[in-house]
Amino acid sequence: MGMGPSSPQPWQHHRFCCALLVLVLFVFLWGTSQANEELAALPPRGWNSYDSFSWTVDEISYLQNAQILAEKLLPHGYQYAVIDFLWYRKYVDGAHTDSYGFDNIDEWGRPFPDLQRFPSSRVDRGFSQIASKVHAMGLKFGIHLMKGISVQAVNANTPILDIKTGKPYIEDGRQWTARDIGLTDRTCAWMPHGFMSVNTDTGAGRAFSRSIYRQYADWGVDFVKVDCIFGTDYSPEEIITISELLQEIDRPIILSLSPGTEVTPALAENISDHVNMYRITGDDWDNWNDVSSHFSVSSSFAAAKKIGATGLRGRSWPDLDMLPFGWLTDPSVNQGPHRKCNLTLDEQKTQIALWSMAKSPLMYGGDLRHLDDITLSIITNPILLKINHYSKNNMEFHYLYSERTSKKEHSVHFKSPYHVDLTKNDGMFVGLTACNDDTASGWYMFSQDGKPNHICRNYEIQNDKSISFCLGKAKPLLASGIITMDNMEHQLKFCLSVGNTSDTCLDASAGQRRTASEIRFPMFSACRWHAKQMWELNANGNLVSSYSGLCATVKSRNEGPNEACAWVATGSKG
Repeated sequence: MGMGPSSPQPWQHHRFCCALLVLVLFVFLWGTSQANEELAALPPRGWNSYDSFSWTVDEISYLQNAQILAEKLLPHGYQYAVIDFLWYRKYVDGAHTDSYGFDNIDEWGRPFPDLQRFPSSRVDRGFSQIASKVHAMGLKFGIHLMKGISVQAVNANTPILDIKTGKPYIEDGRQWTARDIGLTDRTCAWMPHGFMSVNTDTGAGRAFSRSIYRQYADWGVDFVKVDCIFGTDYSPEEIITISELLQEIDRPIILSLSPGTEVTPALAENISDHVNMYRITGDDWDNWNDVSSHFSVSSSFAAAKKIGATGLRGRSWPDLDMLPFGWLTDPSVNQGPHRKCNLTLDEQKTQIALWSMAKSPLMYGGDLRHLDDITLSIITNPILLKINHYSKNNMEFHYLYSERTSKKEHSVHFKSPYHVDLTKNDGMFVGLTACNDDTASGWYMFSQDGKPNHICRNYEIQNDKSISFCLGKAKPLLASGIITMDNMEHQLKFCLSVGNTSDTCLDASAGQRRTASEIRFPMFSACRWHAKQMWELNANGNLVSSYSGLCATVKSRNEGPNEACAWVATGSKG
């Protein structure tokens, strides 16, 4: 029987199958090449909404900034457009940085965008619509995240999604929920009503985190900035878990950590392999004290050869924070851009020169809708941008120093090739570092009136006598109905106070976000049984924080360098 005129010929079946095979092979190879792409081969550049909008940015404002980013800054390598924190919080009366009950969470305890501020999210309760528009501009799409799981989800005891089955996660014959994985003694120190750490040692904890990051990949996210997980909020288990989960995803996603309060090269040694960017200071705002606090820390990371070291699927870069130029807001307020940058032009030029020489990621923070020609010329200086991406062996040049004269002018001299430290010791404070750091040991119990009621550490010798830094050892009462840690652990842990009272105790992490210059002051608050105030003295002479696992050290308080600083590097042509 002959074939009708509409019946396909055998050769057409063959050609269709070949075309389908080629298409499948192309999609597979494209996905494989994306997964194998070296991430952050150069320090990332882009725009972040925090400095100009705090948490109040909306879809219209964000896309307007993204469009200007694509037109004016993308040709200079600025390609990431990042929505910063609390995009899931309702912008209504009573909502603020640490408010409770205003976050949008789905049936699995995962945050989704505020539908009033981001109306296109009504399509999928996600950012896929915005991400598509950003990608069409030639940009990459980024979002900010808090660590772990929301307090709202834990209190609601939401089930955990198993992405392999699309059903609630079951292990050991039972269904697991948010209360099984939330660590209530590890709420974020500066957002305790917002988020807490997740127990990543459990299959359920990993399943929850996996469902979140797989969802972000489905939205089209290219960049995640994870907060309250590094520095004094150090949570290495969660950082490594996130890194491992991102490696499971075909889509390449940059992993950035924030903030970086009290970060040292020794601390970063354990983490830089797992991320692409990590903050090494507190928040940088538009005042010179914040900017000047970055000179010594950036020098120490350069000396430790952490610039461009191995990272997640590529390279990792110490991050000096955003560039707070142009039209700005204020930290953690419910208000968008309303004022000009307080830095002088010389201070702005100095800041971007340091950021470029230190090869920090460059994330502009001002509202791009008010970008003026002078600011544009500063952040697109071709020589500095070339240094930022293509120079090598960047380091501080230690053979130059200066001192203040009585007329408050700089006199600069060359000295012998031995670095002279001109820092003045005008006070001490407790800092944090990795426990294997040499400066972390030396703590001991000091008995007064026959009671071991002080924790001390010697920090210098004067007139053949040891000068000690001491804090009182206190044990505040456990509040009724509050269970923060296992009772057996309580026996070994204590709080630290100015005297031996239990009124105010030393925090291992501040109760509010601190700027880069503010971190040099002790942090005390009312004593309570929270991991951020719990310490333990081990046999190695380390004073260990229960909140972060970091160890205390004693540092001199230095308000920023008065001396001139010089950096050297190898150019792209050697």
